[in-house]
Amino acid sequence: MTALSVLDLVPINSGSTLAETYQNSLRLAQHAEQHGYKRYWLAEHHNMTGIGSSSTTLLMGHLAANTKSIRIGSGGIMLPNHSPLIVAEQFGTLDTLFPGRIDLGVGRAPGADSATMRALRRSELPTADQFPNDVVELLGYFADDGQQPVRAVPGAGQAIPVWVLGSSTFGARLAAELGLPYAFASHFAPRLLNEAIAVYRSHFRPSRHLDKPYVMAGINVFAADTRAEAEFIASSHRKWVGNLHSGAPTLLPEPVEGYMESIPTPLRRGLEQELAYTAIGTPQDVRKYLLEFLDMTGADELMVDARIYDPKARRRSYQLAAESIADQLTN
Repeated sequence: MTALSVLDLVPINSGSTLAETYQNSLRLAQHAEQHGYKRYWLAEHHNMTGIGSSSTTLLMGHLAANTKSIRIGSGGIMLPNHSPLIVAEQFGTLDTLFPGRIDLGVGRAPGADSATMRALRRSELPTADQFPNDVVELLGYFADDGQQPVRAVPGAGQAIPVWVLGSSTFGARLAAELGLPYAFASHFAPRLLNEAIAVYRSHFRPSRHLDKPYVMAGINVFAADTRAEAEFIASSHRKWVGNLHSGAPTLLPEPVEGYMESIPTPLRRGLEQELAYTAIGTPQDVRKYLLEFLDMTGADELMVDARIYDPKARRRSYQLAAESIADQLTN
C-alpha cells in the first residue's frame, strides 16, 4: 500500500491573473482532498516566470484554512534563503492554527539564481556544507530541550514532521543520519533516484522522528480519457520546461498538438531525460506505469506534479490518477 500526494508549483497560465492562479490551486487542493490524496505541497521558487509559489507559507495558510483534512506542506522551503529560527516560528504558527496537518519539507537548493539569493538574504551566499547545520538547528528549535539561548515561539516543542528533499545522495545520507523522511525529486531529476533511495535505506538510523525509512518519490502524471488527450494536456508542462532550458522562460503556455515532434532533437532528448518518470495516457496506462514505478522504487508515497493549462483538465487528471490505483492507496 502507498500514499498519493500533490506537488503544486502554482503555475501561472498565460492570459490568467495571479488571483485566478491562487483560486485554481485552492480548488485543486479541495479536489485532491475529496479524492484521497494525503498531502498537498507547495514548492518555493523566486524570480521564476510562471511560478506563483514564492510566498510558500502564506499560501499554505490559505489552503489549510479552506480544506479540512489533507496535510498541507512545503516541497520545499529552501533553507539557504532563510533563518532556521524564522522557519521554525512560521511553521510553529501554521501548526498551531492547523494542528496535525502541517509538513515541513526542506531543501538545500536556493530555488533561484545568485542575484536573487543575494536579494533574499542580503549577505554572503551560503555553501552546501551549511545545509546540514541549518537542518540540525531547525530540529533543535522544535525539540526545545531547554538548552537553547533562543526559543522559537511558537514552534518550540511542536511535533512538526520535517522532511529532507533532494535530487542526489547528499540529501539521502543526511535524512538517513538524522532519521527523517526523505523525498526525492525524480519528477525533474531522475538520474540518481535508485542510488539515493538505496543510500537512504542502507544508512537509516531510527530516531524520535521516525523508526524506519520512509521514501517519497516525485513523478509527473497526465491522465485523460484518451491517450491523445493526455499527450495534448502534457504539452504545456513540457513546453514550459523546454522554454526554461532554452533561456526564454514563460508563463504556462496553452497546450499544442505534436509539441515533442516539433522541437529540435537535442531539446527533445533533454526533456525526455528530465521528465523520464512521467505517467501519461488513459487511467489504464497510468495505473500500469504507477504500479511499475512503485515496484521499481518501493516508494512509500508518490508526489504527483502536473502543470496542466486547463484547471478542469488538471483536476480531472489528478482524479483519474487516484482512481486508477485506488486499491493500492492508504492514508
